[in-house]
Amino acid sequence: MTEFYHKPVMFDEVIQGLDIKDGGIYFDGTAGGGGHSYGILESNPSVRLIATDKDSEAIAAATKRLSVFAGRFSIHKTDYKNYERVLTEEGVDKLDGVLLDFGISSHQIDDPSRGFSYLKEDAPLDMRMAQDAPLTAETVVNEYSEERLYRILRDYGEERFASSIARNIVRERGKKRIQTCGELAKITEESIPVKFRFQGPCARQTFQAIRIEVNGELEGLRECVTGLARKLKTGGRIAILTFHSLEDRIVKEVFRELSEECVCPREFPVCVCGKIKELEPVTKKPITASERELKENSRSKCAKLRIARKL
Repeated sequence: MTEFYHKPVMFDEVIQGLDIKDGGIYFDGTAGGGGHSYGILESNPSVRLIATDKDSEAIAAATKRLSVFAGRFSIHKTDYKNYERVLTEEGVDKLDGVLLDFGISSHQIDDPSRGFSYLKEDAPLDMRMAQDAPLTAETVVNEYSEERLYRILRDYGEERFASSIARNIVRERGKKRIQTCGELAKITEESIPVKFRFQGPCARQTFQAIRIEVNGELEGLRECVTGLARKLKTGGRIAILTFHSLEDRIVKEVFRELSEECVCPREFPVCVCGKIKELEPVTKKPITASERELKENSRSKCAKLRIARKL
């Protein structure tokens, strides 16, 4: 196992956006290597942090990194979507802040054994964020039906050539099982018309789609973001970093829905829906990485940070 590392995206913007309060309790649902978690704990000596992550290597790295704050943090090996159980175990009902960073760590991308990158030709098709999870990318690629592969590539990858990619995957796996990232990347590239092959990495959207399927990244996401927002104390903040349009669209819609007041038809003389405004966006538009950060960390290019405050 190589040493886990990850450079947190928009570190200063996240910490400032959370508006850390004295004695506050904060939830970092995607601890990763502990970068943002470190910033939360370092910003105020009286705060407490509860974190989750599915990756055992990330938890080990974060625990080591945060050891200087012993007694003020705990990390649970689970999906952040299980926040209700985690908070119950911690005896916590309300939070002062929530952070979710949906990015893949630099370590996960660069470690060939994890099978996340289409650039690692000999890497096994894995893509699991939790190494003990049963479903792998190899299973998806070799055992899903052509129709199911097509829908995953279309819906999760927003891939315009999803049909031909799915068809060619099925054709090639009929000859021999597809086992490496390089094999899948080659099939993907050859499924795309030549004139479109130079508009960016051909396999990026295919790998994104399969990774989302393997890790169930979008399942229950809307309900989770809504529930965590409602766990905030008045004045508490929720900050969410997204890296592709599917996640960002969900977060944007949840923030908008919770920021609306009465939704009764305009012709109604009085409100009968009883809806109240629960959140207030801190910024009108999502925050993006600065020019300096883009130069230092190219993986921040697609990041969007949305922050809202509980009313």
